[in-house]
Amino acid sequence: MLEKLALVEKRFMEIEEKLQDGDLYSDPEAAAKLLREQKELTPVVEAYRAYRQALTELEQAKELLRESDAELRAMAEQETEELKQRIAEYEQQLKILLLPRDADDDKNVIVEIRGGVGGDEAALFAADLFRMYSMYAESRRFSVEVMNINETELGGIKEISFMVEGRGAWERFKYESGTHRVQRVPDTESSGRIHTSAVTVAVLPEAQEVEIEINPADLQIDTYRSGGAGGQHVNKTESAIRITHLPTGVVVECQDERSQHKNRDRAMKILRSKLYEAKRQAQEEERAGERRSQVGSGDRSGRIRTYNFPQGRVTDHRIGLTLYKIEQIMNGDLDEIIDALAAAAQAERLKAGE
Repeated sequence: MLEKLALVEKRFMEIEEKLQDGDLYSDPEAAAKLLREQKELTPVVEAYRAYRQALTELEQAKELLRESDAELRAMAEQETEELKQRIAEYEQQLKILLLPRDADDDKNVIVEIRGGVGGDEAALFAADLFRMYSMYAESRRFSVEVMNINETELGGIKEISFMVEGRGAWERFKYESGTHRVQRVPDTESSGRIHTSAVTVAVLPEAQEVEIEINPADLQIDTYRSGGAGGQHVNKTESAIRITHLPTGVVVECQDERSQHKNRDRAMKILRSKLYEAKRQAQEEERAGERRSQVGSGDRSGRIRTYNFPQGRVTDHRIGLTLYKIEQIMNGDLDEIIDALAAAAQAERLKAGE
């Protein structure tokens, strides 16, 4: 580990030297690339330097243990124990910082939300989740673009696909795939009985054309008239698109735009990302063998979180985290949950010796 850290620091110093060269900025792309690399290496180098400083201080404290003055020795003993604890913490921090980054972390994501068990109430909660994710994206300065939506007459959402654009979107959203369960009294319930509904969420890293090549001969493309609540551009033109990828059977639909061409482009983006995610999951399974981390495994069949409105709590079942701040969470305050999931995923990877 120390050899690797020394190489990281050497690279960091090389970057610092290059960034001082005024000629570099005549190539904005090269300069931006170096600045990004510097930003990524900074926490590693800072922790490594603090770790080395603590080791130096420990050696100095050990020297004081040889002093004849009892009071001085007692102070040195206390300092030695504190430094040993601090060094152990730095070592753990450095191990985490040296874990290989997920290659997709900086990518945009496509999020799909579908109402499940619970009918209208599930569709209303799907709309609530879309609002929650939109507010969270805004807080992280990501942008949100709806790609496809199928609404209900009551203001719910049967299904929606939307793009979250911004550096690090996958890093923050990738833990959200799975079944989200809600327990609350619906507005339509006169007796005050609590209903349980479920909504499924799928999060896909956006794939580029160079990453996934699609043979046009493998596609069946159907057009149909858009449908939806409120009569918005319904049954006027066959602008909606359904694309079936014949080798895998994956089907995507897009009907949010009036333009057939725009709907086709959006549907192809979703299809490409679905195929990329399937490929990514297959590679992960092959690499990890039988070991699968519960956190961030992308398993969409399992219940991952429960939102209990009467008790004001949200529980993430993967890590046993319960927070009594449902209002803040539904208003997009997701960082505490996502940070805890990321920490659990890192711990799992350290345990596996990655």
